[in-house]
Amino acid sequence: MHFTLEVLPNTRKTFNRIIENTSLEHLNKIPKGFNNNIIWNIGHVVVTQQLLAYKLSGLPLAISDELVGKYRKDTKPEGDVTQEGVNEIKDLLFSTIEKAKEDYSNSLFKSYQEYTVSTTGNTLTNIDEAFQFIMFHEGMHLGYVMALLRTLKS
Repeated sequence: MHFTLEVLPNTRKTFNRIIENTSLEHLNKIPKGFNNNIIWNIGHVVVTQQLLAYKLSGLPLAISDELVGKYRKDTKPEGDVTQEGVNEIKDLLFSTIEKAKEDYSNSLFKSYQEYTVSTTGNTLTNIDEAFQFIMFHEGMHLGYVMALLRTLKS
């Protein structure tokens, strides 16, 4: 598990660099052929990590219900995200992962409600599997973000 919890901050650093080097307009733009935008994908990975790790472990989330409502599975951008909203997501990129690492090393994740993920059909049965899937999920969305960036630059 140590490796997974070391990879996630690095993935988040990549998302952070993308936020810092992409205009607000491009973070919000949904190119033809896509259903969402860069900032939705980044907000989605933050929300999904919280739901898969904390909610299914019966622990309180470190994010608002409003954020969950905007970025959870089966949502899509409902309008442009303001710079303030982007800054909130950017801050949560690191605070949520650092808290998860701390909580994991302090053995706070004691129980886990099984959950079958729609992406692969696998059933998560414990926190270790959840973090392994979170790493896969964030890599998948990083790929989407990179495709969006290429489309926006062409």
